[in-house]
Amino acid sequence: MLPTRAEGRTMALWAIVKRRLKAVLAPAFFLCLAAFFGWNATKGNHGLVASAERQDMLHRVQADNTAARAERDGWARRVAGLKASNLDPDTLDERARAMLNLAEPTDVVVQYAPTEKLF
Repeated sequence: MLPTRAEGRTMALWAIVKRRLKAVLAPAFFLCLAAFFGWNATKGNHGLVASAERQDMLHRVQADNTAARAERDGWARRVAGLKASNLDPDTLDERARAMLNLAEPTDVVVQYAPTEKLF
């Protein structure tokens, strides 16, 4: 049995659609693949945005570390000034005023190294 004219057109149209779909399928797949890798390169877990966030976090942590070391050094200097073998009169006065509640809230204590004398 031979196909009718309408069936022949439908088959020809289907063949054209099928051929064009095959021609578009591979480039569309590779375009999607490139878009996926491009998106991950910029916004993925290890992409450019995440890398910048990690760098910002590293700078904040380094600043916090520097501040903590400075505070630790200040406390070490104050503790060293209160040892019996090396008693610093300024540190002793500061602690005595604080413990006796004679220190004013507006008092400012400036720590100097032993080599830096005011007078």
